[in-house]
Amino acid sequence: MNTLRLLATVALGAGIGLGGYWSTRTSPSSLHTPFAAAAADRVPLYYRDPSGAPAWSASPRKDDRGRDYLPVYDDDQAAPEPAKPKQQADASRKILYYRNPMGLPDTSATPKKDPMGMNYVPVYEGDDADDGVVKLSPGKIQRTGVRSTPVERRTLQIAVKAPGTIQLDERRVSVIAMRAESFVQKVADVTTGTRVKAGQPLMEIYSSAIAAATAEYLSTINSNLVGGNVSYGRGSRQRLTNLDVPEPVITAMEKSRIAPVTVQWSAPRDGIVLERNAIEGMRANPGDVLFRIADISVVWALVDVAERDLGSIAVGQPVTIRARSFPGRSFTGSIAVIYPQVNKDTRTARVRIELANPDLALLPDMYVDAEIDTAASTPVLAVPDNAVLDTGSRQAVLVDKGEGRYEPRAVKLGRRGGSYIEVRDGLSDGEAVVTSANFLIDAESNLKAALKSFAEAGESQPADGDHAGMGEHK
Repeated sequence: MNTLRLLATVALGAGIGLGGYWSTRTSPSSLHTPFAAAAADRVPLYYRDPSGAPAWSASPRKDDRGRDYLPVYDDDQAAPEPAKPKQQADASRKILYYRNPMGLPDTSATPKKDPMGMNYVPVYEGDDADDGVVKLSPGKIQRTGVRSTPVERRTLQIAVKAPGTIQLDERRVSVIAMRAESFVQKVADVTTGTRVKAGQPLMEIYSSAIAAATAEYLSTINSNLVGGNVSYGRGSRQRLTNLDVPEPVITAMEKSRIAPVTVQWSAPRDGIVLERNAIEGMRANPGDVLFRIADISVVWALVDVAERDLGSIAVGQPVTIRARSFPGRSFTGSIAVIYPQVNKDTRTARVRIELANPDLALLPDMYVDAEIDTAASTPVLAVPDNAVLDTGSRQAVLVDKGEGRYEPRAVKLGRRGGSYIEVRDGLSDGEAVVTSANFLIDAESNLKAALKSFAEAGESQPADGDHAGMGEHK
């Protein structure tokens, strides 16, 4: 009996103990109380979109479907994860901050990940120098194709281009006009556009005034044969000259001592007949132009130079002329005159260029294009035109400092020519500038400056402001 009572007591004690243990293991309060207390002590850094979209909030909120944003804690961001060797921090260098791996203006004082799970990139103390120098790794330099060229002095080949036309040389135009009333007896087979030689007959005319002057001159020289006074009769001869009688006609008359009925007029120079007004049997009054002949072995090119280029040209500069009628052929000349007037409508000044035209290919009023060589006689400091980053209000180059370091530097530019640009201020002889992939380095420099200012703004806020001040990003 005592044995049965002892066994019952032991069984009852074991049952009570097991029941208490099971109630402790299965009670909701005992299951969640430690973890709930721990969660209550943690402050979320921010809240992220429950669908994983790149949207964040500094305070609790709901998405468009009414779902709560998920809290993100500090230990969630700092959870250890195997990192790639390229992203491991260098323990020997001081880390200033961490920047967004996608280049967004977002920084963090502690390691973290972006919404896509990518680690933020550490920025070391040497990489954020205040001098604005951008440092690239050798691998990045090779991948982007960065090339540098030394700055040196060179003579710039600057060409000013201007359109124009061919015109006659005013000094090589001759006009045949009567100085007394005359009649055209005969006209040679010469028409407008015919090329003539000097002394070639053009027409025969009869003039009573010329006939009277001829008879007087012959009478004077015939009566002077006995006296032998050589100066006698000069007045009569001068009268013939004043009537524009050709010199060969007067010489022939002195030899033959016979007065011609008609006087033969010949071409005074080699050239082209530009105008023929003589008609057989016509009456010519004093001053009437019967022929106009021009020598086109030398012509003028009158070109219109823009007002902005007038300071670069000077008399004597060589000029290359290309006629649109002769592709691939060029003519050379030099500036003879810069006309002292600017056209108020076109803002151009006229420049006269003298050209040799031995084969008479250039004709009056022909369109031509002029290229004036305005190269300076002294070399200037110049860089290739692809080395300049020009935004209109800012002109800069990237100076290669060596060891993958590149410094953006503002420059003052001058004249341009031959794919080179003159640098008047900002560079020294011997420095090297980037000529290839410079826009990529410039973008890296601008990103660096933006991140630096963003980080400085974050440091001026309270300790937890780095995340509390993020606000909402969409």
